[in-house]
Amino acid sequence: MSDTAIELCSKALIKIGAKSITSFQEDTAESEVANQLYEPTLQNLLASYPWRFALTQKTLARLAENPISDYQYAYQLPNDCVRVLSAGQNVKSSGLNYKIVGQKLYTNAESVVLNYICRPEENTFPPFFVDALVGKLAAEFCLPLTESTTRTDYVKKMSETSIATARLVDSQQNVNSTFQDFSLIEVRG
Repeated sequence: MSDTAIELCSKALIKIGAKSITSFQEDTAESEVANQLYEPTLQNLLASYPWRFALTQKTLARLAENPISDYQYAYQLPNDCVRVLSAGQNVKSSGLNYKIVGQKLYTNAESVVLNYICRPEENTFPPFFVDALVGKLAAEFCLPLTESTTRTDYVKKMSETSIATARLVDSQQNVNSTFQDFSLIEVRG
């Protein structure tokens, strides 16, 4: 898929019976609502689930300024970080004790590998996520543009269904996880 933010918003607007837009700067209610609600809605949907297409890893740069208490080191979170999933060090991206404070990660580790949800470009969204996002946008746009609570309730239910379907499809793209470092299994040999 190669939809842009404008095209995604237009699809959502059409779903609720509103006029599509060609720019966020148009002098219309549709454009104003889309401009105000698009990015927060997208960020919320991305943060709500560990979408495989938005997973990424990065080795973090340690900051010169250290935390005041509890931890020895501070690291800057990446600009595209929507949600931290785990942190590790060396070749592992999990198992590290850390705390997120603002846009920084505090830990006692001298190096950090971060596993996180990033904010990808729209042209990389898979079709199942596009459907979920358009449904979620339609649900968010509906009340301000139609002032119909009945229609809004219906669109929200449809949105929840498309998000559940997208999560199911996304979850099927992963190998089932197994127990790691579990002493009872190791004893069996």
